[in-house]
Amino acid sequence: MTPERLTRIKQTLNTRQPDLSVLTDQVHKPRNLSAIIRSCDAFGLANMHVVWPREGFRAFRKTAGGSYNWITTHTHPTMDEAVSTLKGQGHKLYAAQLSDRAIDYREADFTVPCTVILGNEVDGVSDKAAEQADEHIVIPMMGMVESLNVSSACAIILSEAQRQRKLAGLFDHRRLPDDEYNRLLFCWCQPVVKRYCDDRNLPYPPIDPETGELVDGVGWMQEVRKLRANRPRWTDKVPVDTNES
Repeated sequence: MTPERLTRIKQTLNTRQPDLSVLTDQVHKPRNLSAIIRSCDAFGLANMHVVWPREGFRAFRKTAGGSYNWITTHTHPTMDEAVSTLKGQGHKLYAAQLSDRAIDYREADFTVPCTVILGNEVDGVSDKAAEQADEHIVIPMMGMVESLNVSSACAIILSEAQRQRKLAGLFDHRRLPDDEYNRLLFCWCQPVVKRYCDDRNLPYPPIDPETGELVDGVGWMQEVRKLRANRPRWTDKVPVDTNES
């Protein structure tokens, strides 16, 4: 961890917007999902929400350019569950949807806690999601086609959200809660240790926020080895005697 790398990580975390997110509604093409993740990172989002496509969720990492490491992706089994979660967090829901009540996306207020709902490549936003959205927004089209690719639409809308939030001063100070900031600081500074802990269901060890390094890496690994050495194994189990007396 170089000082320059740590400085960039902290600068990025200090501008992350915890109350601006994207919710994809059955978007299924890996390249589109990955491009959306990339846009979320580029425009300062901390979270992205996904309603599982029938084919399952799988980001196409080449298109994402590694940005899947920097965005926390939350998956939901249904749109109802996703909407309930986001509205429970106080989010206003903007559905990118052409309808009679749709407004120009630049007229929407993105400075409030909000989520942009993006529909899939064939059917767009589902009827249920459109019904539950607080507002419908559209990008005015001046050509022969009626709509943009979903990932392109995402980038354009998030660019406007970023513009509004910069004018409102929402990028001028850290807005992530302390616990989330510290969790992400560890994950971004120590990706190898993070994967090790996640794979083994271990708590993350403390790091020094001034250096990004583990406070006591050697001591932590020794404790982990002791813990793993003392855990019961299937060979330690006493076989059950099934013979009747």
